[in-house]
Amino acid sequence: MAFYITTPLYYVNAEPHIGHAYTTVLADVLARYHKMGGGEAFFLTGTDEHGQKLADTAKKKGLSPLKFCDQMVEKFKELWEVLGIEYDDFIRTTEERHEKVVKAVLADLYQRGEIYRGEYDGWYCVPDERFWTEKDLVDGRCPDCGREVIKLSEPNYFFRMSAYQEWLVEYIGAHPDFILPPSRRNEVLGFLKKPLGDLCISRPKSRLGWGIELPFDPDYVCYVWFDALLNYISALGYLFDQERFTHLWPARYQLIGKDILTTHAVYWPIMLKAIGLDPPQTIIAHGWWLTGEEKMSKSLGNVVNPEDLANLYGTDSFRYFLIREMTLGQDANFTQEILVGRLNSDLANDLGNLESRLLKMVDGWWEGEIPEPGDYLEEDGELKGLAFQVAGRVEELVGKLKLDEAIEEIFRLVRATNRYLESTSPWRLYKEAKRERLGTVLYTGCEALRVASLLLSPVMPQTYAQIKERLGMEEEVAPCWDDARRWGLLVPGSKVRRGKPLFPRIKPPKQRVEELISWGEFKKIDLRIAQVVEADRVVGTDKLLRLKIDLGGELRQIVAGVGHRYSPKELVGKQIVVVANLQPATIKGIESQGMLLAATSGEDLVLIGPDGSIPPGAKVE
Repeated sequence: MAFYITTPLYYVNAEPHIGHAYTTVLADVLARYHKMGGGEAFFLTGTDEHGQKLADTAKKKGLSPLKFCDQMVEKFKELWEVLGIEYDDFIRTTEERHEKVVKAVLADLYQRGEIYRGEYDGWYCVPDERFWTEKDLVDGRCPDCGREVIKLSEPNYFFRMSAYQEWLVEYIGAHPDFILPPSRRNEVLGFLKKPLGDLCISRPKSRLGWGIELPFDPDYVCYVWFDALLNYISALGYLFDQERFTHLWPARYQLIGKDILTTHAVYWPIMLKAIGLDPPQTIIAHGWWLTGEEKMSKSLGNVVNPEDLANLYGTDSFRYFLIREMTLGQDANFTQEILVGRLNSDLANDLGNLESRLLKMVDGWWEGEIPEPGDYLEEDGELKGLAFQVAGRVEELVGKLKLDEAIEEIFRLVRATNRYLESTSPWRLYKEAKRERLGTVLYTGCEALRVASLLLSPVMPQTYAQIKERLGMEEEVAPCWDDARRWGLLVPGSKVRRGKPLFPRIKPPKQRVEELISWGEFKKIDLRIAQVVEADRVVGTDKLLRLKIDLGGELRQIVAGVGHRYSPKELVGKQIVVVANLQPATIKGIESQGMLLAATSGEDLVLIGPDGSIPPGAKVE
């Protein structure tokens, strides 16, 4: 059976962040490790493109939902290219192949009575696009995101999810590896102790037109989660290419973040059971990336741009950090200091130093060719034995999804090889003209480097390719476990190629990378020249002024805290710079439709404006 691995479909309402990068790199690494065993792997990723939240965002940007999705999809694909992701398929929920499967599944379930029409009366979270009952709410808010919910009462269509609750509890109990880690499994079982309601799987077109139309009622579209989950089988050709589908399904691993556990570990297996399909073998719910004690989120303003990090530190280095730093299932902390410390310690000091010193010695003391080894002494045999032991241990740990521990094993070999060079002192052997012994030591060190880099190749594929080339290995052979357990694959006489340091030590930039924004993000800010038409003080405040501004034929009002420095009279007629595309905010009961720019130093404050007259509405570039 093929090894089928999936990421969740990423919702394109916002640009990709470090959480998206981690899940996708993790899937890529697991697929590459599987291929090292000679097996077939199929890796699916893609984008979720329906729903109210996305339609609203597109409208605010003046775009059709599909046009907005097209733009966002390119950002995800560009990032996957930067991160060296080798996916086999990228599916979008707006594709015809997906829509065909969704409609066929809906029609079949409706015909068999698994979907029925009923009245929904309850609470709805717009950001999460989920319905909640009164008892689900926490302090009157959405239990998942903590935001406000709205009261809804409308006819809708429901999937008989409650009928499968007992089956799911029994299935989870009989398959301990179905949900990993065990803490998430326990979380789902705890959730299933409460009665499971039926799932509302529709939205009336009168409220939401952006979705897949129900085949049995053209006045409704499919609920975004019910639609999106079916991508895992629609991408394989379910119902339309059964031979291919049967070859690949069920999935070996379905990777998700822990925030979407309920939909994947409750909704999804029940949907599959109703359809008549086996559940995936394992659903893996990984943790969050935190800054301090807080989850990274756009609303908190603490997200980091993974493309910036990959460009700043290198693709392989960033991939390494993601896989090494997070224990699967647990949360992990991200700061620039942690990242730089990890890269300097492991990559610059250990792996990079080993490669550099070995090739320098081979180049200078052995005419730049891999030496012919002589008789092995005990210390040589110990390093060879450790390489064999580490290869087996890494394969075992990868099978147990303990990737951070697998990497630590690889670096146990790297550090042991550095110690081996210290104890054998090749520089002393060179001075004493002990050529045969020197050749054995250099060959042994280079072979250990080859094994370590091969074992690390799914995490750092570019680094492995570079080390292979530098060691004179020109034959294009895919990494495999057998080659990691075989000693002596380096061919004596092969020409080594020294190059720039693989991992130069990093000096952290003075400005934290979390505070940096990309050029693409900066271009989103719409700065324009405005002319103040009216100004008056906000009653009951000392600093707030309400300004009416002309933005080139468009009149707006903004609230600004500059009243302690400027009087309303001296602002009328003044030209200022404003952020024109800022989301409106209500300040002291007054809507502010933008923000002016000012410079401050202590108690001093100066408004930013043009140094000459220019028509209102002119763009600042």
